[in-house]
Amino acid sequence: MTGTDKATEAFVAHRNLLFTVAYELLGSAADAEDVLQETWLRWVGVDLDTVLDHRAYLVRIASRQALQRLRTLGRRKESYVGPWLPEPLLTAPDVADDVELADSVSMAMLLVLETLKPTERAVFVLREVFGLEYDEIAEAVDKKPDAVRQIAHRARSHVAARRPAGHVSPTETRKALAAFQRAIETGDLQGLVDILAPDVVFLGDGGGVVQAVQRPVVGADKVARLLAVAVDRLTDATLDLTQINGQPALILRFNGEIDTVTALRIDHGQITGLYSVRNPSKLSHLTKEVPLTR
Repeated sequence: MTGTDKATEAFVAHRNLLFTVAYELLGSAADAEDVLQETWLRWVGVDLDTVLDHRAYLVRIASRQALQRLRTLGRRKESYVGPWLPEPLLTAPDVADDVELADSVSMAMLLVLETLKPTERAVFVLREVFGLEYDEIAEAVDKKPDAVRQIAHRARSHVAARRPAGHVSPTETRKALAAFQRAIETGDLQGLVDILAPDVVFLGDGGGVVQAVQRPVVGADKVARLLAVAVDRLTDATLDLTQINGQPALILRFNGEIDTVTALRIDHGQITGLYSVRNPSKLSHLTKEVPLTR
């Protein structure tokens, strides 16, 4: 086997992991794919005889590339029109089965990670989600291990104060979803109010390209009225239940074309968050399931 064959074999073996790392750092499938390409170009130039752990080395390359891109993305988001939401991914059922992975890639958690500084986000994700050692993370973020420990502690405290509530049982989730979908399809305003938490938050992302709410809508009554207005558009549409980022979601289609993806956050039997993505550029990856792994 040639050096290139060995490099290809190792890269393919860890590709899903590398994509997951990049996506969790960036919240964008398109940018994560670019990171994979950049990682490959650097990987094929490495003397594999000097690499003891292919997985760790590849994760280090991908993390560095993603961190550089994350700093650039931050500047782009400053000029983004309206609320910015992560790019939704159609995920397989096995992602939802891995509770920790599903939580880490959920819309709610990715929005919490957005509140971290780039290096803090990288350290938190690599340590808390992927379990890398501090010395490995130090090489990925160009910091000393002691500094990484301090950053990790700070990031954990920051996330703990903001992260969504704990895991909900599948039975509780199915019941809430059924009630929500029934209320949406029948236009039952009171049914919507009942399934929404009193402090539910609705976020919409149209990117300035299509119409979407420009600021968060908070409260069961306000969100229910907003959804009731949207229901009027469903005459010629289909509404399908699916898994987005390891969480339950609804895909709205007109004439077979995806119009809106709304991911749901469910806590204690009620919907606490709705994350509605309409920006067409963020919906192009929804043609097939994206394999994610830790």
